[in-house]
Amino acid sequence: MQKAKAKATRSRKARSRPEDNHRRQHERAAIRSEAFANAILDAKFYATDPKRLRGLFEEASRKAAAIPKEPFKDSWPYLQAMLRLIRSYVRGEYRHAPPEALLTIIAAVSYLVDPFDLIPDEIPFLGFVMTWETTAL
Repeated sequence: MQKAKAKATRSRKARSRPEDNHRRQHERAAIRSEAFANAILDAKFYATDPKRLRGLFEEASRKAAAIPKEPFKDSWPYLQAMLRLIRSYVRGEYRHAPPEALLTIIAAVSYLVDPFDLIPDEIPFLGFVMTWETTAL
C-alpha cells in the first residue's frame, strides 16, 4: 500500500520540460546582461522622479497608440496593463507593486520609447547592424 502511495505522489509532481529549462536559462542570461543592468538603473532614475516617469508614460502611450496592434496581439494586453500600472503609480493611486516588478516594467516601457542596444557592438557585425536598424526607425 505504501509503495502505491509513493508512486502516486511521484507521478503528481510537476516535471519540467526541456524547453522550460532552456527558456529559464535565457531569462537568467538576459537578467545578468549589461543592457538589462543599464535599463534597471534608468528605471530607478524614472521611479524616483515623478515628473520624468509621467513623461515616460505619456511618450509610451503615444507610441503604443501609433504602432500596429496585430503583430503584438498576444502581448498587447500586457503592454496596456504595464501602462495602466505606471499611470496609477504616477498618480499615487496604486503603490503596492513590488519594487523589483515596478523597475522591470519601467525598464520594458522605456525600451518601447527608446530602444537601447540589446546586442552589444562588441559582437562583430551584428551589434552594429542592430544599432543601425533601431536608429533608422
